[in-house]
Amino acid sequence: MIYSKHNIFSRISGSENYFIVNLLSGSADILDPTEGALLREYLDGKQTSNDFQANLAEQGYLVDEKEEEVLYRDKYLDFIDTRDTDEVQLFFVPNYSCNFACTYCYQDEYTNSKTSLTKEVVDSFFRYISSEFAGRKKYLTVFGGEPLLNSPHQKEMINYVLKQANESNLEVCFVTNGYSLVDYIDILKQAKIREIQVTLDGKGSVHDKRRFLKGGGGTFDKIVNGIDACLANGMPVNLRMVVDKGNIDGLPEMAQFAIEKDWTTNDLFKTHLGRNYELHHCQASSDTLFSRIAFYESIYRLVKVHPHILEFYKPAYSVSKFLAENGNLPDPLFDACPACKTEWAFDYTGHIFSCTATVGKPGESLGTFYPKVSRKQELINAWENRDVLAIPECSACNMQLACGGGCGSIAKNRTGSVCSTDCRPVKELLELGFSAYFDKE
Repeated sequence: MIYSKHNIFSRISGSENYFIVNLLSGSADILDPTEGALLREYLDGKQTSNDFQANLAEQGYLVDEKEEEVLYRDKYLDFIDTRDTDEVQLFFVPNYSCNFACTYCYQDEYTNSKTSLTKEVVDSFFRYISSEFAGRKKYLTVFGGEPLLNSPHQKEMINYVLKQANESNLEVCFVTNGYSLVDYIDILKQAKIREIQVTLDGKGSVHDKRRFLKGGGGTFDKIVNGIDACLANGMPVNLRMVVDKGNIDGLPEMAQFAIEKDWTTNDLFKTHLGRNYELHHCQASSDTLFSRIAFYESIYRLVKVHPHILEFYKPAYSVSKFLAENGNLPDPLFDACPACKTEWAFDYTGHIFSCTATVGKPGESLGTFYPKVSRKQELINAWENRDVLAIPECSACNMQLACGGGCGSIAKNRTGSVCSTDCRPVKELLELGFSAYFDKE
């Protein structure tokens, strides 16, 4: 028997206890200091009791190497089978224009086409997805730029997109800055709205200093009114807060605001925190950006002082939150990048892209759906084939099944190759997560 190559073992943050997790076997345990010391001795090559080793083997931490290889292959095939039948998220960008001048916009350097969306393009898009994704479960997400600009043409086009979505029996999500939501409520009510994603980066002036109108002017109050209108009309809201060093300290106040608004007790309301990071170009204030682990460490410290934050947002800490809420680990993650598998993106110029991180970026088009259908199959294949088995660096990493290789777009920006890594600090996140959700000390 050998020590499994998929074990993740470390001490729980702020504790004398340890954890051990194995995504392949599905085992997770907290070890007291004595057990943790015994495992460390075993890893150092020292003799440990047969009973202790038998317990490790029973939980799948000590394995027969050949049997583990068979299990890995079986789990991988299960993953591929499931992914091939999973619901597909289809993003459609009606424009790259925006009425905001956010300090961290990653699309601000895109060269916008001087053309505008037409019904002909919309019809071509729906014909393409009806043919290309026939028989697949799917839903539509309207993205931007800002898709809900308050202009007669934009309202006409969004109304037409939703009409076509209804005819295709598709649920629809919107990713919007939320400024014109109130003006769009009657249009949105005609569709099968799955979710409206809106961003607030803090309460009041904290938000307004980061997400303001072109030409100046705050946006917080109008967005709050839009959220209220969505909830009042039965439309689910996913509130996103984009976080960096400039606004992290406003998280407790933002959480309290949402609690006092009764948003957090509404079944139609959920939240997520997005780490502000460099995607395609260096931001004007890149020194304010968190690394992934520093982001979660800051949230961890804030929650210790302001536990009401957890009513607003519960950090995932890799698989820790899932384990706490479900009592078991998620299935092994052989691929964290949905691009060209369960996610595709399309824009009003007729181009096809791999995902939201690449849509509209020069040089990232994978083909067209308008005015004619074309596909750059070699590029598509690279995205489709990306997983931990295709990324050389992942093969020897014990955290591969929790990380899944990370984001393909970020990896490509870093190395020029889709099949390279965007590593996640899994061990460090689990150290925080076991402390936050499990440890009794």
